[in-house]
Amino acid sequence: MTDAAPRAGDAILERGLFITFEGGDGSGKSTQASLLYRYLIEQGLTALHTREPGGTDVGHEIRELVLHHRGDIVPRAEALLYAADRAHHVATVVRPALEAGTIVVQDRYLDSSVAYQGVGRELDAVEVRELSLWATQGLLPDLTVLLDIDEADARARLDAANKRFDRLEAQGAEFHARVRTAFLALAEVEKDRFFVVNGAEPAEALATRIAEHVDGLLARHGGAAGAGDVPRDTAAAPAHGTDTRSL
Repeated sequence: MTDAAPRAGDAILERGLFITFEGGDGSGKSTQASLLYRYLIEQGLTALHTREPGGTDVGHEIRELVLHHRGDIVPRAEALLYAADRAHHVATVVRPALEAGTIVVQDRYLDSSVAYQGVGRELDAVEVRELSLWATQGLLPDLTVLLDIDEADARARLDAANKRFDRLEAQGAEFHARVRTAFLALAEVEKDRFFVVNGAEPAEALATRIAEHVDGLLARHGGAAGAGDVPRDTAAAPAHGTDTRSL
């Protein structure tokens, strides 16, 4: 999924931006991540489009295991596999790109682990989040776009796609309702990082709204690149001192 190398336009930022897309299965986040990446390239910016799990060769093998393995994987093992993919992906793809001034557009990150493995699988959400923060040395996105959609509408989209469901897509309605609630709770806790949009909107209109929001972020970033921005790295504690156990 990750492009072999960042696509270079006319402009390279002094310090890259990390933009992630989150949402339940069928929310349209993968489509919107791809559209934003294309938009950035068209604006002459250097960007990289990647995903988790599966953004590296190692990640591809982990993706096959966690999403398509035949048989049970206990929740704690599943959470550890996602964290292992994330550790390798950040160290070998994301951080080097950010350090080179690239805008990284990523499909899923640690918020997915909190929502799916933490709340969906009914593990401790704080422990799952701290595991990912340890794996990534505290790397958080500059912006997280959350596509929110009613789980019944999302399931209708998946059914219409006529594809074989992976292990998470195949979970029942109660699981996906917990995941949606978790994502919205995370967005409420970190309002400065999250941009919540209605995933049921037409894709083109939604892409325009997201691009406009990112334009604003780029304008602010460009005026203060490398000059005292709020650090992207954070300690392995819930952001802003908020207890994620409330999820």
